Amino acid sequence: MDLAIRTRRLTKRFRRQLALTELNLDVPRGIVFGYLGPNGAGKTTTIRLLTGLIRPTSGSAMVFGFDAADQYDALQRRIGYLPGEFVPYPDLTVTQYLRYFAHLRGGVDQTMIDGLAKRFELDLTARIGALSHGNKQKVGIVQAFMHEPDLLVLDEPTSGLDPIMQREFLALLRECRDAGRTVFLSSHILSEVEAVADTVGILRRGELVTTQSIEALRNQARRRLDLTFAAAAPIDVIRGVPGVQEVAADAQTAHVTVTGSTAQLVTAVAPYEVTNIVTHEADLESVFLDYYRARG
Repeated sequence: MDLAIRTRRLTKRFRRQLALTELNLDVPRGIVFGYLGPNGAGKTTTIRLLTGLIRPTSGSAMVFGFDAADQYDALQRRIGYLPGEFVPYPDLTVTQYLRYFAHLRGGVDQTMIDGLAKRFELDLTARIGALSHGNKQKVGIVQAFMHEPDLLVLDEPTSGLDPIMQREFLALLRECRDAGRTVFLSSHILSEVEAVADTVGILRRGELVTTQSIEALRNQARRRLDLTFAAAAPIDVIRGVPGVQEVAADAQTAHVTVTGSTAQLVTAVAPYEVTNIVTHEADLESVFLDYYRARG
């Protein structure tokens, strides 16, 4: 497997606090990898280790085969990084700030900067200190993407963006993936991760509790169906179907919660003259919350 990121027993301790515990993580190239967990789980610590901003207490973090701790310079042209608390220099204009970072990266095509600024409705002539939080975040997005890096490491990247700009940003992530680039996306917005991620890692108390594809997680998700019958709902039959978690009857309608596929349920009730089926969105959020709360 061609990996963008490979960590082995990656551990970080801050004095008495163990922030990350023996993280073993493989992120293939050309995917959007969602990195999830509650506050304090170790997500930002992981990101700072991957970008070479801090050194591990033990273990290793390899990015494109380079040691993130010891080969920082070799990686900077290949990584686009947006920190969770992006604080650009307030006295510079947007153009001055982006030119400064373009110079540090060995030069950036101005048409890339102009295109991204237009896409996110960012005024390049504005002084950064006068910008709103959302517009400062746009500066951070442009600086992360403008040199077309092989790996984008993004920590809560849509903070402060309005819904239209959030949608535009997610479209940009899909374009990057389709171009063969890799995205490491840390976010607390579950719907955002679900919309773009191919694979998800869930962190809790500094430990990785699972790594799964979005499809596999959806198969664990709870789905709700309202089944209306010509006669009384066959509650006992429904309760006996594998995967059914809850059943409630309302006259001739059964309200059912089922985990995973609904195929067996539909097959089981077919002989009972179903007159209407209403399905609701799979509750993927409940899967994430189960991992947040119940593991560790």
